[in-house]
Amino acid sequence: MRTLIQNAEYVAILPEIILTVAGMLVMMVDPLLRKESSRKPLGYLALFALVAAMLSSFYQVNFFGTGFFGMVRVDFFSIFFHVVVTLVSVLAVLSSLDYLETQNIRAGEYYGLILMGTVGMGLMASAMELVMLFIALEISSISTYILAGFRRRIATSTESSLKYFLLGSFATAFFLYGVALIYGATGSTNITAIAKSLATGNVSGLTYMALALMFVGLGFKISAAPFHVWTPDVYEGAPAPVVALMSTGPKAAAFAMLLRVLFGSFAQLGDWWLPIVWVAAVLSMTLGNIGALLQNNVKRMLAYSSIAHAGYVLVAFASRQDIGIAAAIFYTAAYAAMNVGAFAVVSHFAGAGEKYVSIDDYAGLGRRSPVLAITLTIFLLSLIGIPLTGGFLGKLLVFSAALKANLVWLTIIGVVNSAIAAYYYLRLVVVMYMKEGDDSVELAPVPVAVAASLLIAAGLTLYLGIAPDTVLGVAARGAADLMR
Repeated sequence: MRTLIQNAEYVAILPEIILTVAGMLVMMVDPLLRKESSRKPLGYLALFALVAAMLSSFYQVNFFGTGFFGMVRVDFFSIFFHVVVTLVSVLAVLSSLDYLETQNIRAGEYYGLILMGTVGMGLMASAMELVMLFIALEISSISTYILAGFRRRIATSTESSLKYFLLGSFATAFFLYGVALIYGATGSTNITAIAKSLATGNVSGLTYMALALMFVGLGFKISAAPFHVWTPDVYEGAPAPVVALMSTGPKAAAFAMLLRVLFGSFAQLGDWWLPIVWVAAVLSMTLGNIGALLQNNVKRMLAYSSIAHAGYVLVAFASRQDIGIAAAIFYTAAYAAMNVGAFAVVSHFAGAGEKYVSIDDYAGLGRRSPVLAITLTIFLLSLIGIPLTGGFLGKLLVFSAALKANLVWLTIIGVVNSAIAAYYYLRLVVVMYMKEGDDSVELAPVPVAVAASLLIAAGLTLYLGIAPDTVLGVAARGAADLMR
């Protein structure tokens, strides 16, 4: 019996075990390869490990429950986010295979860092201890700090890595101080134990301060206003495939973490944290969309866009209902598919040195490369929220949940912001199809790996808008597991 329990506990972290072993293997094999040789085989190894980790997440359905003294939990909520973050990492690796060759980057640790970062993202979704959440957050963050500065010879890349590291360290300190204070207030760092303690009326000033500090730390990770100032500069300087990863995978994991904290530990204080989430949602949507309107750099435009989308997800948080949590879970998956696909196009089109990142550079793309133009159009239409895309259904669910919670003004602000966002997304579509291109802008053929990543991302974006029943069902069950 003891052996069976131990096996079940290891199954609870099976995806992380697979990714950790593969990451270590990549790190050990890389120095053995010749300096001038390609690192694509290490990328293929990373792909194999990520697919295996995703399959192991489905296998976890047979082992629901907690493991390692209640530190991790396996349920529909954790499995859903495991699948999302591993799939995002798969698409990021596919986009990177030829990108690294184009940028003349021969560093196998790149793939090892993606694997290790995915380990942290997975643990962020399943951890039931605030200390474990902190460790998982650091595993994910350290990997992305390094990946952001991988174009070492480019000053903006180094700047983005340093800025992300410094500001991220401050944000992590806020979260850790919050954990320390809630331990002092309740005597535990277990999410369930904290909820039970607060349910008895054991609420002090330390509790409110702890929640505020943890929200600051997690607000930085999801790039919600007013903790968003790092986002445009970091996204602009980091390698495009890394931005595809860090704008979706860690953000999805951070949203899972925030859901665990707010609805797992502090649901009793909902009346107190609701105004904070309300204001953060409004600021994120408004500042993100206004900032995107002023950009001519595609990466910076999508960076401000990601701030706005963080606001849309927070609207669902503000509803404080099962339907709102399910909407937030679904929206996170839809946003991951469309945003990682958009950055996959940007990473290929940018060329060596990422020279072509201006909106004007995309002029005539519809004629020169219909595949890139069509797929990017699908992603942009989904980001707007056009019907038959995942983005439309995600926004519909979010705003419906807000209306059911009588958050009328928040819904109105969200709808108005969605209309504003349509301008800068459609501006890029107009440039691609209705303006003559500059033939001096080089355009390489689309490699097989990039085409595969675009096909998967576009397929998922359309699938979530046309036939979302299965994913919606899992999201609803994940919300029920979280509330339970």
